[in-house]
Amino acid sequence: MSRVGRKPIVVPAGVEVEIDKDEIKVKGPKGELGRVIPSLCKVTFKDKQILVEKLREDKQSKSLQGTLRSLIFNMVKGVTEGFEKNLEIVGVGYKAELKDRALVLSLGYSHFVKYTPPPQVDVKLDSPNKIRIFGLDKQIVGEVAAEIRALKKPEPYKGKGIRYKGELVRRKVSKKAALGAKTG
Repeated sequence: MSRVGRKPIVVPAGVEVEIDKDEIKVKGPKGELGRVIPSLCKVTFKDKQILVEKLREDKQSKSLQGTLRSLIFNMVKGVTEGFEKNLEIVGVGYKAELKDRALVLSLGYSHFVKYTPPPQVDVKLDSPNKIRIFGLDKQIVGEVAAEIRALKKPEPYKGKGIRYKGELVRRKVSKKAALGAKTG
């Protein structure tokens, strides 16, 4: 059984925490994030630590306590360090470029694919084949990375497409190669 929800969150210097009746706001050097506190949990801030307590002893309260603690921890980390995802584009002629905050991708289709990220996320190109996505909110950064990857998922025969940095794509043997190996 996990006990993540009971662990206190240590707030680093330079981060301000403001707790209202049903909302928590965290301000730091990179920005500000807020989240609604569910009615089954209570959040307190004292001695540079945030504590999440459950108000009832049922299964839903226990799971919500751990989830809320993780979300608040990610908020604190987001306003101090930020979150980043890296994508790689693999394939001959596949590339990306930025035009007015919009990502224009050439992915082997008969047209260019244009993707405009939400305002709380920044996208940068290290090269035409490497995309960096970063922002304060871990969930939104992950969603944007998943949406861009979904535009052209890596295919299993040649490995072409958009993938996360370091992602291993399982390659399949083509039918032609498999038949040639059996009869030849």
